[in-house]
Amino acid sequence: MELQDLFSFLAAGVSPFHAAAEAARLLDAAGYTRLEEADYWNLEAGRGYYVTRNNSAVVAWRVPDHGIGGWRITASHGDSPTWKIKNDGVSAAGCTRLNVEGYGGMNMATWLDRPLSAAGRVLVRGADGELQPRLVNLDRDLLVIPSLAPHMDRAVNDGHKYNPQLDMQPLYGPEGCRPLGALVAEALGVAEEAIVDWDLTLYVRQAPTVIGPEGEYFLAPRIDDLECAAATLYAFLEAAPRADSGCAPVWAMLDNEEVGSGTRQGAHSLFLRDTLDRVLGAVAHSSQGMQRALANSFVLSADNAHAQHPNFADKADPANPVRMGGGLVLKVNASQKYTTNGLSGALLREICRQAGVPVQLFANRADLPGGSTLGNLLSQSLPVPMADIGLAQLAMHSAVETAATADARAMVQAAAAFYRARLRCLGDGRYTLESPQ
Repeated sequence: MELQDLFSFLAAGVSPFHAAAEAARLLDAAGYTRLEEADYWNLEAGRGYYVTRNNSAVVAWRVPDHGIGGWRITASHGDSPTWKIKNDGVSAAGCTRLNVEGYGGMNMATWLDRPLSAAGRVLVRGADGELQPRLVNLDRDLLVIPSLAPHMDRAVNDGHKYNPQLDMQPLYGPEGCRPLGALVAEALGVAEEAIVDWDLTLYVRQAPTVIGPEGEYFLAPRIDDLECAAATLYAFLEAAPRADSGCAPVWAMLDNEEVGSGTRQGAHSLFLRDTLDRVLGAVAHSSQGMQRALANSFVLSADNAHAQHPNFADKADPANPVRMGGGLVLKVNASQKYTTNGLSGALLREICRQAGVPVQLFANRADLPGGSTLGNLLSQSLPVPMADIGLAQLAMHSAVETAATADARAMVQAAAAFYRARLRCLGDGRYTLESPQ
C-alpha cells in the first residue's frame, strides 16, 4: 500500500456507507465475490468472498484449499465522530440552518468555521415500489458551523462549554432557500418525493495532505479508524496464504464503534460470528469444527492509539511513551478495555519481530481512564485470543487528525505477516509459530 492508496481510502470514506463501498470496490477489483446474507451460499476452496450488512459493515474471507482449521481475523471500524442530519432545516435570524445531532465523542470546537458537506445513504422508492439504498455525496463546500465572535463572548478563550443544540447547528443558506432534500434528489437524479428517508451526516471537506519538513506527517479527517481499516485491507489482499495453512484469513470493518457498537452491524452484534458460522457450514467440517477452529484462531482488533502529545506530554503514561513514526502500537489495559494480555501480546510481538516491524506499548496513565474499542465486545461472541493494536496519532476525535506517514506501512507489514504466519495451538496457552516465507 502506497501513501496515496491510504489517502484515496480516507477521501472516499466520507461516511461509513462510503467506506464500505470503497472496501467493496477494492475487493471486487481483487476478484472477490459478493454474497448476500439473504441468499444461499455455495463456497469454493481457494476463492475469496465478502458480505455486507446495513451497507456500512463488511466481512471478507478466503476459503483455504484444505479445510478450515482456524481463523486469522483483523477487525477495524468505518465510522467516525460526526453530525447526523435530522431534517431539511429550520429558519433562524433570516437564515436556514440544518438540525443536527452529535454522533460519537468528538472535539466540538474543531468543527467550527470549516467548509462542510453532507454524505450518506438515501432510501429511494423505485418505480416498482422497491426501496433502493443509494449512496450520495454532495461533494461541495455547502455548510459551515460559524463560531461566535469573541466580542460577544469575551471568555471564549478561557474555556467554553459547547452546547450542541445551541452552538453547533450548521448554517445552510438564506431563509427560504432550496431545501437539502432537493439537492440530494438532484444529485441522485430522482424526484424529491421519491426520497423516503436517509442516513446523512456532515463531513469535513479537507483533503488528506502531507506536512513536515520531509513529509513525515499527514493531516486528514477520519484517520481514526480508516487508517487501520485501509492498512489491514491492503494487507489482507497482499498476503498470499500459505499452501500448508488451514486457517482462513478474514478481514472485517464494522460500524458504530464510536457510539458503543450496539447495533446489528457493530462489534457487539453477531455479524462476524454469524458469517464465520455460515462459512464453516458451507464447507466440509466435523461436528466439532467450529469449536476446534475457534481454539486455533486469533483476532487483531485494529483501532488507532494516542501518541504522546508534544504540548501535553504529561497526559501520557511516562513509562510507555508512544511516538508517531514508531511503528505498530500494542494496547494494554488492566480493566480489559483492550483485550491484549500476556499471551496474545507475546504472539503478536513474535509475529512482528519475525517480520521486522517495531512495536510500541500503549497504556493509559493509572489515573486517567481510557476508551474502549472492538476487541472486548467481539470477545463476547468470539472467545479467542485477541490483541488490540493501532497506529499512533494526535488529535483523535478532532474533525482533522494527525499521524505519521511511515506508520501505515508498518501496519500493512504486521497484518500481512499475521495472515501469513503458521500459528498453531498445541494446548491451552501453548503455541508454535513459524515465520512467513
